[in-house]
Amino acid sequence: MAALPVNLDMDVLRTFVTGIDLGSFAKAATRLGRSPSAISLQMRKLEDQVGQPLLRRHGRGLALTEPGEMLLGYARRLLDLNDAAVSAVAAPALSGWVRLGLPQDFTETGLPTVLARFARLHPGVRVEAHVERDAVLRGELEAGRPDLALVWDTPGAAGEEGSVAHLPLVWIGPRAEAGLVAPNSLPPPLPPPLPRPLPLALFGPPCLFRRAATDALDAAGIPWRVAFSSPGLAGLWAAVAAGLGVTLRTPHGLPPTLRPLDPDDSDLPPLPSLRLRLVRGARGADPAVAHFAELLGETLAETTRRTALLP
Repeated sequence: MAALPVNLDMDVLRTFVTGIDLGSFAKAATRLGRSPSAISLQMRKLEDQVGQPLLRRHGRGLALTEPGEMLLGYARRLLDLNDAAVSAVAAPALSGWVRLGLPQDFTETGLPTVLARFARLHPGVRVEAHVERDAVLRGELEAGRPDLALVWDTPGAAGEEGSVAHLPLVWIGPRAEAGLVAPNSLPPPLPPPLPRPLPLALFGPPCLFRRAATDALDAAGIPWRVAFSSPGLAGLWAAVAAGLGVTLRTPHGLPPTLRPLDPDDSDLPPLPSLRLRLVRGARGADPAVAHFAELLGETLAETTRRTALLP
């Protein structure tokens, strides 16, 4: 007699995905309204069902095993299909529009995933994404234009409402050329000293990242000059890769041609972190806007967890 197929528990899969997205099963317990012991039982049940370990110890936390990585992709698709079925049958279809404002950092690392998942769940909702600098997005929020906007908060800003992640600020320079890498038997060569005044590639003012760079350099007594200015992130990346200057940003979405600079090796001052926050506009309670905000927050928490100091 053929063995009966294993039916994965959708509830358990949702716990699994939520824990990975939040970077903590303790946070998943809070989000899902369950006790930590109940979450542990669910994870053991899932491992028993698939017959493979899904999680392993990594420092003080947990990391996915190879079977866990594989299951995560299937779990997301199963949950999307489940949610789409429930939404189609049990509730009226959402319609209307969502107007989103976001910085250039997330157009390739978070937005495509969110748009694809949201379109599958709610094909009747139109999403308009407006990519701009932080200062412009804040002005548009004050004018009541976007329904949702991703903005950066300076260290010490009050409140945690809408907080998605804390991302470290780093100095960014070109990646070392392969020919300069020392053989394994030799210590790596010291990077050449950065010129003074320090050439910078920055957005024009007003810009939170520009101010953070110049304030840190001024406080450290390091002379600087703006060697390249661009209104777009792609222009900054190209200028830094070409060696025209260094810049300051978070390491999220960094192109392979660039690398974070070690402050100890480059004689540059240390930097704080920034908080990424999802702010709702006047239509924030609209069902389509609220659902898109939830999906966007979860996806960004997942895509930034490797570089984020999560709140």
